[in-house]
Amino acid sequence: MAVVRGRLVKIGNSRGIRLAKPLLEVAGLTDDVEIEAAPGVVTIRPSTHPRAGWAEAASTWEPEGLLDEMAATRFDDEDWSW
Repeated sequence: MAVVRGRLVKIGNSRGIRLAKPLLEVAGLTDDVEIEAAPGVVTIRPSTHPRAGWAEAASTWEPEGLLDEMAATRFDDEDWSW
């Protein structure tokens, strides 16, 4: 676990902090992050994408049994030609 002291600096009406490159590398942080605050604690973690891993998970499913059987509807009985 890396521990580094820093100082909050004024940026307009907000405050910011510089994070040293070695600290970012240890934490695995790049451009997009999620920031969570609780009393006395600010947590910064890599941003996760809402659908991350979906394609890999779907590729493990067996095609049989995923979809219901096709059912004819009123739409199919009308003037459709394929």
